[in-house]
Amino acid sequence: MGFLDKLRGGEKAQPLEPGLFSYTSPASHPNHYRLHLRVEPGGEGLLVINASTVLHLNQTATEMAWHFIRLTPPEQVAEQVAKRYSTDKKHAAEDYAEFAKTIQTLIETPDLDPVTYLDIDRATPYEDLSAPYRLDIALTYRLPEGAPTDAAPSKRVERELTTEEWKQVIDKAYAAGIPHITFTGGEPTLREDLAELLQHAEDRGLVTGLVTDGHKLTDTRYLKTLLDAGLDHAMIVLQPSGTQTWDSLASFAYWREVLNDDIFIAAHLTLTKDNAAQANALIDKLSGSGIRALSLSEADTSLSEALHAARDHANALNLPLVWDLPVPYSALNPVALELAEFAEQTPAQAKPAHKAWLYVEPDGDVLPGQGTNKVLGNFVRDAWDAIWKPS
Repeated sequence: MGFLDKLRGGEKAQPLEPGLFSYTSPASHPNHYRLHLRVEPGGEGLLVINASTVLHLNQTATEMAWHFIRLTPPEQVAEQVAKRYSTDKKHAAEDYAEFAKTIQTLIETPDLDPVTYLDIDRATPYEDLSAPYRLDIALTYRLPEGAPTDAAPSKRVERELTTEEWKQVIDKAYAAGIPHITFTGGEPTLREDLAELLQHAEDRGLVTGLVTDGHKLTDTRYLKTLLDAGLDHAMIVLQPSGTQTWDSLASFAYWREVLNDDIFIAAHLTLTKDNAAQANALIDKLSGSGIRALSLSEADTSLSEALHAARDHANALNLPLVWDLPVPYSALNPVALELAEFAEQTPAQAKPAHKAWLYVEPDGDVLPGQGTNKVLGNFVRDAWDAIWKPS
């Protein structure tokens, strides 16, 4: 039986009203954190902790998470839960205390696997979702001067959405219950409205991320503008031979120390025939730069052995590896190879791990994932139900 699979002695109550609820702890909290709870129509829920740990909760646990986010006093939680589930107040109080302790442990131990250690029943992840966990938004396919012309796809896209149109996308994502938006490209920092869009998402209580080459982030004033607008995490796409990559990482480290900011910084390294021999040295340098995670890919399959060796070296340095964040489209970042097996599928047909996010092109077209060609609809023109079809 999963964690809180059935409240002791109780019967199933009328589900909570569906919706997306969020909580951000005060900056002074010793473990500054953000919680996002999505209540599904059937009463089950999805709790996202710091945009990294995702828990699939049954109806009872969802209700307790709702109280946890609203800071309801424990005695009131026990009283309300006992009444709704026809159980005694003592058992309801014990169950809520157990739940609250579990969530607090996850908040304080971000790298913990909640399935193997805490016996939280994550049900069947990715099945019967009313919306994905994350929306990857390519604000633009424009690139900095001097970048390779094949570093972003532009053949399909005729225009970029305006600031107000992107705000509509964010609002629609919020209304659908999508708790997490990542801005990518092309190079998203080329959009002058990036900070404004980050602030709009922040005002809705959404988790926000950025995938960038990092060049503009060497300007600490510009970086502070993004942080002030609510940026939660960033991935720097490394250009190992350039100084700006390392300067941007230094800028993040500076502001994190000065502002005690909880920004999560990851780096993406694509192994090529030119840099594969230096991969371990690059990872050593990254490990000392203040990043908290590393994403790796290979330019072609002949580098698979080098990729495995780089993974092992990162693990030896206790540098966590992430695989589910987008990287800019490029011949050197062949995301299409990773997504080929579900490139023509709808979200309902896709394999489970690929139903967790959607990708939006600069003109608003929605794809199952970055690098695919299947258009599910347009986020501005089409209703959400027409995009996220159940079958």
